[in-house]
Amino acid sequence: MNLFLQNDIDEILNLASRELNSLRDKKILLAGGKGFLGRYFSEVIHQYNKLHERKINLILIDNFSSSNDDLDANSETKNINFINGDICNLNTLKSLKDFDYIIHAAGIASPFYYRSKPLQTIDVSISGSRNLLEMSKNFGSKFIFFSSSEIYGDPDPKKIPIQESYRGNVSTLGPRACYDESKRLGETLCYVYNSYNNVHTNIIRPFNIYGPGMQENDYRVMPNFASKIKSNQNLKLYGSAKQTRTFCYITDAINGFLKVIVNGLAGQPYNIGNPKPEITVNELADIFLKLSKKNCSKDIIDYPDSYPTDEPMRRCPDIKKAEIQLSFKPKVNLEIGIKRFLDWTEANYIGE
Repeated sequence: MNLFLQNDIDEILNLASRELNSLRDKKILLAGGKGFLGRYFSEVIHQYNKLHERKINLILIDNFSSSNDDLDANSETKNINFINGDICNLNTLKSLKDFDYIIHAAGIASPFYYRSKPLQTIDVSISGSRNLLEMSKNFGSKFIFFSSSEIYGDPDPKKIPIQESYRGNVSTLGPRACYDESKRLGETLCYVYNSYNNVHTNIIRPFNIYGPGMQENDYRVMPNFASKIKSNQNLKLYGSAKQTRTFCYITDAINGFLKVIVNGLAGQPYNIGNPKPEITVNELADIFLKLSKKNCSKDIIDYPDSYPTDEPMRRCPDIKKAEIQLSFKPKVNLEIGIKRFLDWTEANYIGE
């Protein structure tokens, strides 16, 4: 499987050239290095290093709890190395030292998987964060925590688009709480270490990132639709299909993430996503069907037992903070991004 479109990697290298240049000669630890986002970071740095004499040094760590170990973004090189290990286990981390940046992108983000692994989901955001924050304190590293837009819960419609200052409407009880509340506590740990231990922390709250490289069995809406289209089957829409989301293509997202990593103000959270258009799942399905030009239709069904109910009805970010402080501005139109994604899935998904 080809995990990336070369044009996408080239686009990221161009968009984030200033940030990547500032990472030359730096040493980075990336937890979750074999997940969807981690593989993009790895590939971008791999290709950056091929083009430049001064390298970025990257150590990836992952235990494949929700990613496939048979997918590999690139071979290990002198400047990129991989550790098969668990950040919740101190024995995995004890030999690692002297990082300029520690990026915590590990997590079980798909509702299908965190419903079946609730304790592991909690551990990686709490025990894993605590372990990596201790390393950041000891080494003087900048710490970046990948949180989630799910920390806002089911927002008050009056608060949409959602600003970083919104405190959220999240249940501590329910099928999504293991993910939502552990991410919220991970953010609290960042606040504590920044406020009391002088650790430079930043929090990234991604909003529905998608693109080539998403696993077909990820069970989130984009790969679900693409897999059905690959098989010429009807799309399955859960619940009312009136839930709204915005979606951010991977090139824009990685550019935004790198801007936070390099230039984020200490202690600050940042929404990274695309605020437009906010569309229903039903409207999203229509776009997939239009662009695929296949003879498929839509079926609105009840939530399957494997998928947690109680999902937020609306999700739309306010990104003014990232625009003003980091000059972040997404560029990829939704239909263009979905067309790129569908072209890739047609070549790489197996179908049902």
